Amino acid sequence: MNYAESDKGKTSGKLPEWRAKGLFALLLLCLFGLLGRAVYLQGFHDDFLQEKGSQRYSRVVEVSAHRGMITDRNGEPLAVSTPLESVWASASDIKINDTKGARLNEQQLAQLARVLEMRVDEVQSRLADTTRDFVYLKRQLPPEQSGRVASLNLPGISLQREYRRYYPAGEEFAQMLGFTGQDDNGQEGLELVLQQQLAGKLGSQRVIQDRRGRIVEDAGSLNPPRPGADIALSLDSRVQHLAYRELKLAVQQNQAKAGAIVVLDARSGEVLALANYPSYNPNNRLNVSSQAMRNRAVTDVFEPGSTMKPFTIATALDVGQVTPDTQINTQNGVLMVGNKKIHDTHSAPMLTVSEVIQKSSNVGAAKIALSMEPQVLWQAFSSAGFGAHTGSHFPGEALGMLREANTWRPIEQATMAFGHGISVNLLQLARAYTVFAGDGQIKPVSLLRQDAQPSGHQVFSSKTASQLRVMLESVVLPGGTAPLAQVAGYRVAGKTGTAHKLDGGHYVNRYVASFVGLAPVSNPRLIVAVMIDEPNSGKYYGGLVAAPVFSQVVSGALHLYNVPNDAPLNNVIAAPVEVIREEI
Repeated sequence: MNYAESDKGKTSGKLPEWRAKGLFALLLLCLFGLLGRAVYLQGFHDDFLQEKGSQRYSRVVEVSAHRGMITDRNGEPLAVSTPLESVWASASDIKINDTKGARLNEQQLAQLARVLEMRVDEVQSRLADTTRDFVYLKRQLPPEQSGRVASLNLPGISLQREYRRYYPAGEEFAQMLGFTGQDDNGQEGLELVLQQQLAGKLGSQRVIQDRRGRIVEDAGSLNPPRPGADIALSLDSRVQHLAYRELKLAVQQNQAKAGAIVVLDARSGEVLALANYPSYNPNNRLNVSSQAMRNRAVTDVFEPGSTMKPFTIATALDVGQVTPDTQINTQNGVLMVGNKKIHDTHSAPMLTVSEVIQKSSNVGAAKIALSMEPQVLWQAFSSAGFGAHTGSHFPGEALGMLREANTWRPIEQATMAFGHGISVNLLQLARAYTVFAGDGQIKPVSLLRQDAQPSGHQVFSSKTASQLRVMLESVVLPGGTAPLAQVAGYRVAGKTGTAHKLDGGHYVNRYVASFVGLAPVSNPRLIVAVMIDEPNSGKYYGGLVAAPVFSQVVSGALHLYNVPNDAPLNNVIAAPVEVIREEI
């Protein structure tokens, strides 16, 4: 056999013709497919390519809205938003240590982390989240720090204007105003209550980036931001400063746990001042305790003690049970109700109804209360706002406690007459005293400036309110429990209160000292309520601890408002060495 001829025959064979045609058809099909896709994308669906192209150089970013300013009633700024820069990046555009597009090397990362005062791994972890187009690295930097970031000129790293809240008055308004979070949304206090009005609406803006991710041009605003509304409060920063200063001094001098004060416009019910101590600086909330952040005047409750007696007496006067001159047998200061004993520190066999207020007799108040049906007394207390919201809408406002009349036992009815077995917050108590400042109507409380006098609802008759003002004025005169509340040049009236505190359901030897009063008596303009929690300097009676705060605040506020004198400038009589103490 010739092997050469045999091999030649094998290699001379041809490929099947169908394979060449099939390959040609496949290539032609792919070509038509690509052509069809190109026609579809460029002729019918060109927005897709434009979107992908624009994503290479443009981006939509949020534009922060300016939060509305909070002012006092005279236009004095209390909360303002200051512009600051925040550092952000488009994580999907940044490739760490990559040679394509925007990139950050290890040295640049270290520089950025050092300027931002962050750890390198923390910056890396935020940049590694490519699922988000927009990521903050650090927000609300001081101007000098944001300037250092800008000077680094890093690819993909940009600055955005934001706003941070600033409170010029600091700790004086802290609990009232509250504060905002990083997003400039209200978190506490009036910032939270008024969030809807104060908050603006975010806008959006299209920007053009270079290949390194840096913003090089503003391509125009898509939706301009809408700023929030400015809001004027009822508060007067001058009176607030005065009230906070005197409260702080009283808490410190009496070595007390805390204190609160409320100043109301007697005619409109507007809150002119509301302060708490201890307080905090809302501009720097690092290491602030929860105790300092509490708005005790609204969120804390206490037993009001003898400051409730005027409401018991007013109820009896209104229903015709007694007159100011009715003699009450106070039984030498001891009254048994069942197997419980009510006593007076200063015993007397007989007192008039007016003297029950002036001397602050527990026995006298209890006997007057027990002479009425429980429902009658409950209705009066309820109408005066006890056990109900004040209408301030402040977050966390406490209701206090006023149990239904059908649950009262005789001893409970007797003790509620002098402020035990009932609890209130200080704003609630101050509001209740508006019934004695006018014609017997209780005024709605407002934290916003009012342009018109609001109408209240009738609690007691105008005659009863007038009679109570006379009785309450006797409290600050010699023989009363609060001569230290006197104010030179003005007639003032009020009531002291001293109450044991409850601990685990039992009364303990810790006290709440209070005083609520109005001035001037001839035409009441102000109501001031003071509460000192756990004074611990040897004095704990309201007439010794809280009344002097009332005197100083009222004196200063009446002069600020140029209220005419209704008494001689030398009307203040030096208090005796031993001030008559109210019963507790």
